[in-house]
Order: sequence, then C-alpha cells, then structure tokens
Amino acid sequence: MLAIAEQFAASDTGRQRRANEDAMFVRAPLFVVADGMGGAQAGEVASGVAVAQFREAVSDAIAADPEAALAATASSANTRIHELAQQNPDQAGMGTTLTAAYIGERSVAIAHVGDSRAYCLRDDELMKLTDDHSLVDELMREGRLTPEEAQEHPQRSVITRALGPYAEVEIDTRSFQGREGDLLLLCSDGLTSMIDEPQIHAILRSGGTLAELGQRLIAAANQAGGRDNITVLLVRLRELDAKLATEGPTSEVTSEMVAPQIPAPEVAPQTARPGRLQPRRARTGDARTGKRRRRVRITAIVAAALAAMILLAGYIAIQSVYFVGTNGQGLVTIYQGLPYNLPAGIPLYSRVYVSGVPYAALGPQSRSAVSDQHGRSENDAREFVRRLELGHAE
Repeated sequence: MLAIAEQFAASDTGRQRRANEDAMFVRAPLFVVADGMGGAQAGEVASGVAVAQFREAVSDAIAADPEAALAATASSANTRIHELAQQNPDQAGMGTTLTAAYIGERSVAIAHVGDSRAYCLRDDELMKLTDDHSLVDELMREGRLTPEEAQEHPQRSVITRALGPYAEVEIDTRSFQGREGDLLLLCSDGLTSMIDEPQIHAILRSGGTLAELGQRLIAAANQAGGRDNITVLLVRLRELDAKLATEGPTSEVTSEMVAPQIPAPEVAPQTARPGRLQPRRARTGDARTGKRRRRVRITAIVAAALAAMILLAGYIAIQSVYFVGTNGQGLVTIYQGLPYNLPAGIPLYSRVYVSGVPYAALGPQSRSAVSDQHGRSENDAREFVRRLELGHAE
C-alpha cells in the first residue's frame, strides 16, 4: 500500500513578475498546481477557482475512480471559470493550466491541461508524466520545429489548451503503479521554462530533504532569470509493507583544486653601455614587428568596418519585416523583425500591436497561419490581424 513519506510545496513570484498567478492545493493524498493567465488579475482568479474546485472535492469519491473524479473536477472548474469570464468583461479570455495528482493505494492518478508538468524520479531516471498543450509542442509533433528550436522560440509560452477559454475542454488523464522511493514533482512552467530537464534531474538526484531539493529548484529557476512565477510540489512515496532500509549518517565533502601559481623567473635588467650602438639585428626585428602590428591594426579596422556594415544592413532588413504571433497572454500580436533570439537571449523582434483576439479562440486554419510566423509586409500583417478581429479569416 502506497503512503506519503515526505512532501514539500512552495510558490515563488520570480524575479520579473509583480504578482503570483500560480495557485496550489496540498492535502494528501491530493496535490494540485494551477498557473493562471489573463490580464487585470484574471489569472489569479482562474487559478484560484481551479484549486477551489479540488478543495471541495470529496476524497472518498476520488478514491473510487481517481482518473474519472479528477477529470470531472477539472471540468467543473472549467465551467466555473468560463462562466465568470463571460459575466465580467475584465476577465474575458482568462484561463489556467492544471496538473493534479492523487495518490491511491497502489497507483498514482494524473489529470492535466496546459503546460504545467508532472514528473517521477524512479531509480535515477526522470520520467515526464504529462504532455504540454502548447504551441511549440504542437509544432514539434507536426515536425515543423526541433526541440532545440523550441527552447528559443519566441512563442514557447503560448498554450493551446487550458481551463476557461471554452465551455468544454479535454482533460488528459493517466495512472501508473507507484513504487517505494518514487519522487513526484508537480510544477508550473515558471520552473521548466527556466531550467531544462537535465538540470531538474541533477537537482532531484543531489540529495537532501524535499525542502532542500525544492528550494534548489526554485533558486535555479530564479538564477536563470525567474521570468515567471515558480511553483514546486514534491512528494516522496513509500510502501507500508516494504522493509525500510536504514542509512547511516553521511557527510558531503567538497574539494576545490587550485592551479599552483608559478612565479616568473627573475631576469636581470640589461643595460647598454654608454656610447655603444645596439646591434642592427635588434633594430631590424623591431621594425618588422612594428610593420606586423600596423598590418594587424589595419586588418582589424577593416574587419570591424565590414562587420558594422553587415550589422547595419541586417538591421535595416529586419526593420522591413513583420510577422504575426502571440504575446505572453496568448493574444494575437504583430511583431517587427524576425521570430528568433540571439544566443545571449536578445530578441530580433519588437512588439508593434496587440489585438484582442486570443490564440485559443481561433480555428485550425487561422491557428496554422499564426504559428507559421512567416515574414510579411506591415500592411499585410495588419490586414491579416484585422480579418481575425472581424472573424473573417477562416
């Protein structure tokens, strides 16, 4: 029979957000993470409604059929959020992701919508238990984007399925057999958008209490930029009928190797005797060295000038190109430039116009046209978005 040996839950605003739109619910054996989206604090409302629905859920009903009960509770949350959005113009288009886990006697049930995630660390292997409902994942599944391109894609935060935007939503569910020592991680994308799975894996394997592991995950996400709210739930499982192994105290030893500093050999200063000329060979070498240095300087100046010309030409070219994508709130947006980031994370684009059209509300053809992100003229981009706003694009 499965039991919970240890648990940890924390949510951090991050370094670039003023408010925390994440919400969580922790009442063993039920654990929930929700990441809200929408302006005017609507994201906080949506995620709060989602966890409230699970707070009101009856544990006995969930235990009877965990997957069905989790899906039904998530659907109820979707209905409530959608109704609130219809009643209040300030909350129009609001929504939230949801990842919920229920620890049963033998298995763990998962319900999921959006791009929050669930993982399980078992036997030093990190298993992803959920699929992201996001634009970049759709493009990867269609073969139009590689995983490496997805990490730098400017629209990587856009989700295609959430609780709230529609009256009905499909809830992903699954169950798996739990084992002694399994470590479950539920998190918002404020973690996974900042650090990759190998980093998460390394931290979870680094040892310590769940509180220490959880704080390391949050610290790593903040150190990487902390662009979003960060929520982390950790649950370690045990089997009540398993023989628990005892471990003696361990100590962590850290060593630092420093390269020895080798002193430079002392050289006695050479002085020329008064009235004697320096050897001609030395003067010739100095002249040649001077010529080489002048050639290097001239080459560097020419190369810098060429690089500046190339950059200027590239900048002028970028300013003449526009593309249509979505902003962080999932609204169709016009950008000037190219939909790429430089290796240092510097974007090659700037925002020009934000429409009131949610990407999640578009039909398949319009979604495809937005996700293509091909270069357009300014007039073409504005005309395309105008048709979307009028509902004439399909």
